[in-house]
Amino acid sequence: MDDRSLMENMLMLEKGACDLYMHGAIESSTTDVHAAFTGSLNSSLDMQDKIYLKMQAKGWYPSDEADCNKLNSVRQKFSAQA
Repeated sequence: MDDRSLMENMLMLEKGACDLYMHGAIESSTTDVHAAFTGSLNSSLDMQDKIYLKMQAKGWYPSDEADCNKLNSVRQKFSAQA
């Protein structure tokens, strides 16, 4: 397994952990449990961001700039529905 595959797997696992911690925080029944899940979620989000930035720096996770015309089109579509 190469470095890129390892990083992709790490990112997917971290995203999954974020999802679990978020649902744990939402469903928690006490303040202490909520705080534990929220703290874990924040740590996991930080780790996910660091992995993403490393992958982006290596060109493994490219992101395209959004087209202003497309953004305005979507903005108009949803403002018309409101």
